[in-house]
Order: sequence, then C-alpha cells, then structure tokens
Amino acid sequence: MYTISTNAAPEAIGPYSQAQMALGFIFTSGQIPINPKTGTIDTESIMEQTRQACENVKAVIEAAGSDMGKVVKTTCYLTDMADFGTFNAVYEEYFVSKPARSCVTVKALPKGALCEIEAIAEKN
Repeated sequence: MYTISTNAAPEAIGPYSQAQMALGFIFTSGQIPINPKTGTIDTESIMEQTRQACENVKAVIEAAGSDMGKVVKTTCYLTDMADFGTFNAVYEEYFVSKPARSCVTVKALPKGALCEIEAIAEKN
C-alpha cells in the first residue's frame, strides 16, 4: 500500500490521506470543492463547486501517476438532488470514460460543501 499526497489538491481535513494505492488501483478520499491554494470553498454555485471537486479528484489521480480516463468507479454526494442535472453537466466533462457511479443525497457535507466526489482508478 502506498499513500498519495499532492499540494495540487486540498490537504485532508481529518485523519485520512488524499488517496491510497493498492493492488494496482488508486482509491481517493472524497474530494469537496476546497480550493487547494486558499484552503477554503471559494464558490457558492453547484456548477463551480462541482468543477473544483472534479479538479481536486483529477489532481490526486494524476499525482498517483494515472489519469481520469482510468477511473472505474465514483461515488458522489449531493446535499440537494435538485442539483443533479447541473452536477452531471460538469461531471461528464471530467469523467468521459463513464465509470460506474453511485450518487446519493446527504444531509450535510464538511465545510458546507454542496458536493463531494470519491473515485477508484486503475494505475497507468
């Protein structure tokens, strides 16, 4: 097992890593829309927050030596299922390989985020 860490994505806000690599796969922790440069959520719209969360997932996967085309599964969390269409419009720009996915609504996410994305990807 190998721990993945990059400054291009937000630091973990708890006792966990950005990702772990094991058995040829990268398992990311959930990425919320924290701007890694400021350490805060700088946007309010679901569109902008989804884009930042996707950028954070991308940064972690690339730090592990893979790419978004190798993502095989995602789990997505929304605080409002009314945001599903907008979330999907941004999500599909990043996850073009159409990985398997679960998407659920949750009551709340850390730091007041509107969305969170975790991914499993093959190592290149």
